[in-house]
Amino acid sequence: MPFVIEKTLDINAPAAVVWEVISDLPRYPQWNPFCLECRSTLVPGDPIDMKVKLMVKPQQQREWMISCEPGRGFSYRMQPVPAGALSSFRSHEIESTGVATSRYRSYFHLKGWMKFVVLGLFRSKLEAGFASMSAAIKDRAESLWAQRQASAAA
Repeated sequence: MPFVIEKTLDINAPAAVVWEVISDLPRYPQWNPFCLECRSTLVPGDPIDMKVKLMVKPQQQREWMISCEPGRGFSYRMQPVPAGALSSFRSHEIESTGVATSRYRSYFHLKGWMKFVVLGLFRSKLEAGFASMSAAIKDRAESLWAQRQASAAA
């Protein structure tokens, strides 16, 4: 059975703005408290290189893109450890719920017998990291949308 971290948030911004936030990887350092850097083409099969804050010193993490549907989300996974020892999956999903509202779903799972080692070391950091990133996505999207609405009204 996989270990799962899942969070769904309603966001007061259009889905297109949420997509802009999660897909504008070079801007992650400006707002993302967990994934401090991120580089990828977002093309399935290509790497996604991240610097994540799991320990005192952020660590490099390379995973591999699985899917990307512009405006809707993307997913990636680690290179699985042989013999089913450890694998992971991460996805960002966006759903439009109205003209200026959307829903964001963050999903992560770990599978394999080595997940117990990883969770023993990093469970609380993973849970806190994904929660802070999801909240920051919501805050960033709502802030960008509010700024654009204010500029349009001026």
